[in-house]
Amino acid sequence: MMTEARKAATSALGRRTLLAASAAAPALMTLGEARAQGVAPRRGGVLNTIITPEPPVLILGVNNQGPTLIVASKIYQGLLTVTPSLDPAPDLAKSWTRSDDGLTYTFALQEGVKWHDGRDFTSEDVIFSIMKFHMEVNPRARAILQRIDKAEAPDAHTVRFTLKAPFEPFLLIFDVTACAMVPKHIYDGTDFRNNPANATPIGTGPFKFAEWQRGNFIRMVRNEQYWKPNQPYLDGITWRIVPDSQSRALALQTGQVQMTTSNDIEPFDVPRFQQQPNLTVALNGWEYFSPLSWIEINNRLDNLKDPRFRRAMAHAVDRNFIAQRLWFGVGKPATGPIASTTRFHDPSVQMPAFNPREANAILDGMGLRPNAQGVRASIKLMQIPYGEVWNRLSEYLRQAMRQVGIEVTLESTDVAGWVRRLAAWEFETTINFVYQWGDPTLGVERTYVTSNIQKVAFTNTAGYSNPEVDRLFEAARNAAQAEERRRLFSEAQKKIVEDMPLVWLMELAFPTIHDKRLNNVIRTGTGVHASFDDVFLSA
Repeated sequence: MMTEARKAATSALGRRTLLAASAAAPALMTLGEARAQGVAPRRGGVLNTIITPEPPVLILGVNNQGPTLIVASKIYQGLLTVTPSLDPAPDLAKSWTRSDDGLTYTFALQEGVKWHDGRDFTSEDVIFSIMKFHMEVNPRARAILQRIDKAEAPDAHTVRFTLKAPFEPFLLIFDVTACAMVPKHIYDGTDFRNNPANATPIGTGPFKFAEWQRGNFIRMVRNEQYWKPNQPYLDGITWRIVPDSQSRALALQTGQVQMTTSNDIEPFDVPRFQQQPNLTVALNGWEYFSPLSWIEINNRLDNLKDPRFRRAMAHAVDRNFIAQRLWFGVGKPATGPIASTTRFHDPSVQMPAFNPREANAILDGMGLRPNAQGVRASIKLMQIPYGEVWNRLSEYLRQAMRQVGIEVTLESTDVAGWVRRLAAWEFETTINFVYQWGDPTLGVERTYVTSNIQKVAFTNTAGYSNPEVDRLFEAARNAAQAEERRRLFSEAQKKIVEDMPLVWLMELAFPTIHDKRLNNVIRTGTGVHASFDDVFLSA
């Protein structure tokens, strides 16, 4: 039952509520609820699933690529998690309050939590994780955490953060995928990125790291000291590394694995799995991430630095074709830099429509006349190595650009090489997609502000710079009221679309396909990135 104190208190997300353990109810099925629905949680069984591509490491913060987030979120936990409606819910923090001036957040931690090596999890671990570990290794989190003026641990189970100024989306940074808690006794005083313990990750989550055979599998086992009584229900999870898309589909079809996620199953295979009576195909569970894909354009180079050329590229691309013929309706066409499932999306902002005739007119106006072979300009496209559908997308873009006289040369690389070249700005164009983390300040701004032009992947690697856009994002970041932020973000969206630094393609919706005997798979706004402590296999 909601207490009077909870009704009266305020939150950073506009509802101004005090959220205690009961706040998780909309997102998580309790034991009683499960039984009421006739599905009693059952202990036992190992979940066999797939991860693709293979993550480079399993230390969140050190690496924030999609595969790492999915796997390591079973080992690590955050202070909070996120509901499908983007409200914060308890995790390692059982409750929290915010001061009336919006500056001080006090978290009450769960008690009896232990790290996988048996040491107690305390407020000192929280302070270290946020003020040292993520501040150093996690560029996206750092931009938010730098707003903290003071971090205090009054006792072993209380943490207090005082901000330099009110920050409306502050609570959204504490999900495990954004700011995982790491053990101070393992990392303090070490080289975080090269700590030998990175090979054997230690968290507080429901599953403990057991074994990693590179190129074959990652195996986890049940954490017998997990802080939630009687959980997790599964005895373990085995993540199989299967590079070939047809082999992944066969493994799901034959029951060798009970679940696939993210890029595991190519979109063109989804319709047939939707017809299988023993499987569930879910497209939800990505609300917090709202992945948005685009053509990343190096704004520093030749024709690519001209917004007219980039606009012509946008007119050359049929996003409806991409959504329906390449992704088979799994996702929808992008309209601009903020996805429709992210806070403060402005539906009135629309990027240039598919119009090859207009693209040709723009290129003519630039003086880029076609030669005898019909070529006006040449560019290189570094393919993103995330599966067959992305290769098909690259091939489609090559053909689409050729229709307006832009010759595209495709470049292949592996995952490590793609990330390295993206970070080093060693590309002309590529395909990219990033998560938006529920709020433009958390996941959109980083791609467009001048101050984030870094030689680091998933920053403003395109090199786009517009002082007015910088001003709008800064003002929205600092505005205390949601409506003022909405107005500022609308202006920012309009100006970014005018400049077209990127060509936005798709709002992605990755399918989670699982055996119907697997229960509680998608319960939060982070979907398969949740801890899986309540997932179970029914008989």
